[in-house]
Amino acid sequence: MAKAKSKTAFVCSDCGAEYSKWLGQCTECNGWNTVVEFKVSAAKTPSSRLAGYSGSVSQVQALDEIDLTAVPRITTGVGEFDRVLGGGLVPGSVILIGGHPGAGKSTLLLQTLCHLAQTESTLYVTGEESLQQVALRAKRLSLPVDGLKLLSETSVETICSTAEEIKPRILVIDSIQVMHLADVESAPGSVSQVRESAAVLTRFAKQTNTVILMVGHVTKDGSLAGPKVLEHMIDCSIMLEGTADSRFRTLRGIKNRFGAVNELGVFAMLETGLKEVKNPSAIFLSRAEELAAGSLVMVVWEGTRPLLVEIQALVDESQFGQPRRVTVGLDQNRLSMLLAVLHRHGGLHTGDQDVFVNVVGGVKVLETSADLALLAAVVSSFRDRILPHDLIVFGEVGLSGEVRPVPSGQERLQEAAKHGFKRAIVPKGNVPKNGISGMEVIGVDKLSQALDAL
Repeated sequence: MAKAKSKTAFVCSDCGAEYSKWLGQCTECNGWNTVVEFKVSAAKTPSSRLAGYSGSVSQVQALDEIDLTAVPRITTGVGEFDRVLGGGLVPGSVILIGGHPGAGKSTLLLQTLCHLAQTESTLYVTGEESLQQVALRAKRLSLPVDGLKLLSETSVETICSTAEEIKPRILVIDSIQVMHLADVESAPGSVSQVRESAAVLTRFAKQTNTVILMVGHVTKDGSLAGPKVLEHMIDCSIMLEGTADSRFRTLRGIKNRFGAVNELGVFAMLETGLKEVKNPSAIFLSRAEELAAGSLVMVVWEGTRPLLVEIQALVDESQFGQPRRVTVGLDQNRLSMLLAVLHRHGGLHTGDQDVFVNVVGGVKVLETSADLALLAAVVSSFRDRILPHDLIVFGEVGLSGEVRPVPSGQERLQEAAKHGFKRAIVPKGNVPKNGISGMEVIGVDKLSQALDAL
């Protein structure tokens, strides 16, 4: 039989787009000099790719005959981590944890595996550090080190063969960008290596019922490095976010086949590692004793729970020809749109003013329930009037000036009442029928009514 010839392909190293010929600029991500050439070897069958370990035989089953009692979740021992995962680790699942360098990805996984090793069979594979470096970190964090098995390896074939021998229930790959397959003719970290290595590890997890936690690097814009198909292959994608000047880290679920998307877990980075914050609202509400104009508390919904955060706005006369619109933690385009609504339906002109908006604590607000609170903070700063410290505001604002209700309104109000807030301005559709004990709830359906209530 004639040997299959290898083909040449051109792939963008940033976004994974493929081309039939070389281009100076990728047409998908607009990156310059990111299209590289590599050779595609002859396709191998799954049996030859996965030679060295056995897998379960595929068979057809009726949906109502599948036994679900045999796949209980494995709790990690970290409540915030379990919350983001949807209740714990699902056997046979593949989880990708991304984040900027120094965010704490390896620390979180090492902490989790050291505690799981007391009751489960675990294996920590490090491709970027030596075994001594991992051991030193575990000692510095005062973690229990008995029971955890370590392996320093970057060959996917060797990792699968070793895992077949010791049969761990939880396997950590740190990181997927340094793993490689011998039959893929490209350097580790390239699009083809990351894609094929992740495919083999995913198939291994499904056939052996092993939980695989993979560490993923991110690009300069904060997105996961490697091909986009990597996020499609895995079951759960999590991002660990946090700035270098903040001791808090947020763990957000981007994709989850076994739980809620956009679930949020909050951690504090201490000398002993990452410690979960069970009541994040109390941390984000550490306000100054003397409040200033432009400060207001809103209630956002993160995953399956409400979160109280402070939003601050500063409106100042522009010293330049083009007024600036700067946001931290919010969408800048949405701020420009809401300022236009405020001018048209609220009678407040900010076209000659610089507007700066910040969500305190480094929280990124992705939903529209912050619209009304944002405009209230802008008006407070513009008029230089301090809003009551026991007031909360939330609601979505439309282009015609209407205030629309948001999901889980009653749960948001109950969370605010639990933290001592006495007054609330909310959409009329979110006013509870029986009221909230100890809280005055004002319902509005137009922006003008909300400004009058303020």
